[in-house]
Amino acid sequence: MKIDYQLAEQWIQPNARVLDLGCGDGSMLAYLTQKLNIFGYGIELDQEKINDCIAKGVNVVEQDLNDGLSRFADQSFDTVVMARALQAVDAPDQLLLDMLRVGREVIVTFPNFAHWQNRIHLGIKGMMPMSEALPFAWYNTPNIHLCTFNDFEKLCEEHDIHIINRFAVQESEERYPALLAKFIKLNPNLLADVAIYRVTKQD
Repeated sequence: MKIDYQLAEQWIQPNARVLDLGCGDGSMLAYLTQKLNIFGYGIELDQEKINDCIAKGVNVVEQDLNDGLSRFADQSFDTVVMARALQAVDAPDQLLLDMLRVGREVIVTFPNFAHWQNRIHLGIKGMMPMSEALPFAWYNTPNIHLCTFNDFEKLCEEHDIHIINRFAVQESEERYPALLAKFIKLNPNLLADVAIYRVTKQD
């Protein structure tokens, strides 16, 4: 998750109000609080991870993200963050719009199902792929709405969502950086296994 931290630090302003959906053990909020003096608030369902948040001094509430964000007022946060969980909720399109309602900007990351290794795995083996970005078998995966760069950008277009930044990540690129560095930006839908977007709602 190092790249997530780096981009969050780059895209979030000091002293900002930040809501982290599916905040896990609170590590990102704790990091941003230390680096940027943000006011952070997390939502998490796993009780053990909630306890970890509390131990780190992170403000957290227990809630299922499928219940939406009705407890939060419009534009009550500067940035809403959701790292690698959008594809695991019942209605990702509605949750994305709700995130943009409560926050001026949204940073969202998700595994790219159109990655070339997934295509080859499915095409040759005829079985659902497993990878670093998708480390689950079909029968125990939390991912119920897998998508691609192209799918997400089409969704943004349909709902007048403006893409401020897009970052394409190949999690295994450290093993062969020279091979991917030249090509990943040319075709992220094929070569990147994780998508990171910073978006806002157009007026």
